[in-house]
Amino acid sequence: MSTDRSSTPVDDTGSDDRRRWKALSVGLVAAFMTLLDVSIVNVAVPSIDRAIHATPSDLQWVLSGYALTFGLVLVPAGRFGDARGRRTAFVVGVALFTVTSALAGMARSPEWLIAARLVQGAAAGVVNPQVSGMIQQLFRGSERGRAFGLLGATIGISTAVGPLLGGLLIELGGEEHGWRWVFFVNIPVGILAVVLGWRLIPARPAGQPDRHRLDPMGVVLLGLGVTLVLLPLVQRAQWRGAGKWMLIPVGLLFLAGFAFWERWYARHRPPLFDLRLFRFRSYTLGSLIGLVYFAGFTAIFFIFTLYIQVGLGYSALAAGLAITPFALGSAAASAVGGRVVTRYGRPLVAAGLLVVVLGLLATVWVLRHSPRHSVPLLTAVPFLLAGLGSGLVIAPNQTLTLSEVPVPQAGSGAGMLQTGQRIGSAAGIAGVGALFFSSLAHSRGDFSVAYRHSLLLAVGIIALALVAALVDVFAGHRPSGDSPS
Repeated sequence: MSTDRSSTPVDDTGSDDRRRWKALSVGLVAAFMTLLDVSIVNVAVPSIDRAIHATPSDLQWVLSGYALTFGLVLVPAGRFGDARGRRTAFVVGVALFTVTSALAGMARSPEWLIAARLVQGAAAGVVNPQVSGMIQQLFRGSERGRAFGLLGATIGISTAVGPLLGGLLIELGGEEHGWRWVFFVNIPVGILAVVLGWRLIPARPAGQPDRHRLDPMGVVLLGLGVTLVLLPLVQRAQWRGAGKWMLIPVGLLFLAGFAFWERWYARHRPPLFDLRLFRFRSYTLGSLIGLVYFAGFTAIFFIFTLYIQVGLGYSALAAGLAITPFALGSAAASAVGGRVVTRYGRPLVAAGLLVVVLGLLATVWVLRHSPRHSVPLLTAVPFLLAGLGSGLVIAPNQTLTLSEVPVPQAGSGAGMLQTGQRIGSAAGIAGVGALFFSSLAHSRGDFSVAYRHSLLLAVGIIALALVAALVDVFAGHRPSGDSPS
């Protein structure tokens, strides 16, 4: 594998330091927009149901179809950006996302909306690895940590603030048409990101462009594997029976075939994903931590939204406000974590995971001993604590995971990391959601009991990520913020 020679910031267009940060700002805005659409649509489901008469299966595809195609294209899109230039991939992805947002907002039938959401998810999957790859390309050392800190804050805020923004838009637009503004709000932001992205983002990665073919067999094998693993997870509520779970081992077989193919293909041409990245402990353990953490982290908001809106009868806006302390804590800690991660390494991630666990356990205690009408207020402090911990996990872990990835493979490396996170999110929502509904049935409709039980499962999943981080800490491995030369 080629080594990373980015000991100095790479700037393919000769732009100054301020231009690099401007380019990053454009990337972060686009990342926020695409990640926001993972959660913002949840609160619009009742309005969509009434407006276009969607069935439960239709609504499930509106929500999960986006996540499915998002995860499907991450690695191929990252490889394309590595080989042909991140600016092209970024601009095309944002433009497609903007167009499909408009189409989704104009939907007149469930089929129309589902089709728009599927393509919109794929466009989001094209954009996101370009942002991580751009950070690898343009920054190094403590600057890279700061940049990933801002990206981590973007991820944390977009995930947590989605229900709040969705609730505000529905309040402003009204029950009948407010859900359309959930999609229309992307249009002006997307247009601006296309224009500024073309002007500010470097056209090609460092060195000569790679004009080899983009490994079509690898794309097919990885696509089939990821699809078969994700489908039963995102369709868990609509596909009855245990037969759907047989797709997961079949998908794992395709992923094993992908691994064997990539090892052979790498002897002749640059592969879709270089498996030798897993020789770096930082990349292997960081990817594992990301997968497991997102399984617990994403599920928290899924079950909390169900609990507070359906169980306690709060509005979508009130539900969003209740989650806001987590978003604020995550944003603040991400900025700090990005600045100090090169000094403290993996122990910082372990400390963050411990704080998340403690914050969520405090939430369980508060719910057990508090009246229901005070839930949004009394959970604010525990959620703030958990958010502070989360900010010390997402950005620092991403910085450490990609620290030894060579810049020519930054996009595909980031794409595989994010694919793991998407799979983790789907698996976590499936597992924690199943426990939530099972506890709801066994407790005869007691939403408080169901939420506490499922939240404890999410805490247990996050504790597994803490174990993985501690393995790295006690092994004495502290990767730096730079790649080896």
